[in-house]
Amino acid sequence: MNQTNETALPQTNGTSRRRLLLQSTGLALGLGSLALPAQVWAQGSPKIRIGYWPIAAGLPFFTAIELGYFKEAGLEVEAVKFASAQQIVEGMLSDRADGSANGTSSANLAVGELAAPGSFKIFCSNPSNVKNVLDEVIVPINSTVKTIADLKGKRICSAPGIQNVTMAKIVMERGGASGVTVIELPIGQHVAALVAGQIDAAYTLEPTGTIGRLNGSTRVIETGVIAKYVLGDPMAPWFGGSASLTASFIKAHPEAAKKYIAAYAKGVAYVRSKPAEARQFLKGYTAIEGALTAEVPLAAYMLYNEFTPKDIAYFQKFFDLFAEKGIFSSRLLVDTMLYKG
Repeated sequence: MNQTNETALPQTNGTSRRRLLLQSTGLALGLGSLALPAQVWAQGSPKIRIGYWPIAAGLPFFTAIELGYFKEAGLEVEAVKFASAQQIVEGMLSDRADGSANGTSSANLAVGELAAPGSFKIFCSNPSNVKNVLDEVIVPINSTVKTIADLKGKRICSAPGIQNVTMAKIVMERGGASGVTVIELPIGQHVAALVAGQIDAAYTLEPTGTIGRLNGSTRVIETGVIAKYVLGDPMAPWFGGSASLTASFIKAHPEAAKKYIAAYAKGVAYVRSKPAEARQFLKGYTAIEGALTAEVPLAAYMLYNEFTPKDIAYFQKFFDLFAEKGIFSSRLLVDTMLYKG
C-alpha cells in the first residue's frame, strides 16, 4: 500500500496570483489562508497523488490499489490521507494532489470549481440513499431519541466542511428538529463525542455508524437522510461524494489519466461484483478492520459514462440547493464538471 498521511497543509510562498486564488478558496472552504507549492510533473508517467478521506465510500480506490490495478496499468499511484474533504480540494488546487477518491465531498469540489473554473473533472460518483447507505444520524445507545424530530433543541455534530454542516442543518430542519446546534468534529471523533455526552446526536457517514453499533456505544436512528429530506425521495441518488482528476493533470498527461480512470473503473467493477471480498480493503484506510468490515453498508458507484439525464438532474438538484442558500457564489452546472472521456 503506497500511502501517506497529510492531516495539515503547510504554508509556503507562491506567486501572487496563486496565493490569492488559494486564499479565497481556502476561506470559502473554511480553511483560512493557505498558499502551497506547485507540483512539477516529471516527463513520462508521473506519480499520481490521490487524496482520500477515511470513509467507506472510497472503497473502489482502496480496492484498485490493493489488487494492483494501477500497477498493472503501469502507473505509480500514491494514496494521500487528508483530515477533511475540503483539504483534499485545497490540495488539488495547489497541485499537491492530482485527484480525489470517491467519498470526497462533491460540494467542496464545486466550491473549488467556482473559485477556479475548469479545475476539476468528476469521473465517478458514489450515489447513496436508504438502500445504498452512506449518510445517517446516530445517537448514544442509551438515548431516548427515536426520531430526528426528537432532536429539537439538541446538540448535534457533523464532519467539518460546507457540505456536511449544510446537510446536517437541512436534515434537522426538514426532519422536524428545530433549534439544533451543529458542531463540526472530525468524523473519527463522532462516536467518542457521543459516548462522552458532548453531543446528543451525529449526522455522520459510514463506517461511523457501524463502528458505534458493533462496539455497543451508539445506534442509528435513520439512514439515507439526504435522499429523503433533501432530495425528497428515500431512493433518490444523492451524489454526495465524487472521484475526480484535476483538469491540469488530464491536459498534461492525457494517456496516464485514461489509464488511471480505466484502472479505477476495475476497482468499481470489483466492488460491484464482489462486495464481500472488497470490504477487506477498508482496513488501513478507514477506522474499521478485520471481521467488522463485513458489516459496513456500501454506497453505489456511477462512472462518468453511466450517468443518465435523470441522474444528472438529481445531482443538479443537490448543487442548486447550495446556490439557493448562497453557499455557492453562482449556479454551477454539474454537466460541465463531468469527465467526457
